[in-house]
Amino acid sequence: MPGPRLRQRGWVCVRKFRRLTDLLPHLREGRYRLGPHAVKHMLQEGFTELDVLRALEWGRELAIYPEDQRMLVLGYMVFPPRLKLPLHVVLEYATPRHVDIVTAFIPKEPYRVYSRARLAAILRFDGALEEVRWNRPKEAYPAWD
Repeated sequence: MPGPRLRQRGWVCVRKFRRLTDLLPHLREGRYRLGPHAVKHMLQEGFTELDVLRALEWGRELAIYPEDQRMLVLGYMVFPPRLKLPLHVVLEYATPRHVDIVTAFIPKEPYRVYSRARLAAILRFDGALEEVRWNRPKEAYPAWD
């Protein structure tokens, strides 16, 4: 499977990445696919496809991962008159003709930018806990009584 495409500009290879404003026309025209993970969150957390699209329409990029051709977007589900619930959406733009909505979820900390490892842990659906490593000398371990 080939890696991400590179454009060569002179002597430097530059990865092509896109911004949310570049992807919005695809979403408006219906050229997107909902991933199974997004659908699973929609059913569990009680939001709809329209909520996801509206959140993307007025959202902002929290993180762009050019090596994976993905981005994390923070948008809001608005319930009049004054209720706004944050919604994180992960988009993949690897193919030029459409956008994949990988997942969407209601974040616990909406303004925090997650590291790749933390985002992967959040997106896990098998219920497994993250591995915790103790980085102190063995004598400093807490008593596990």
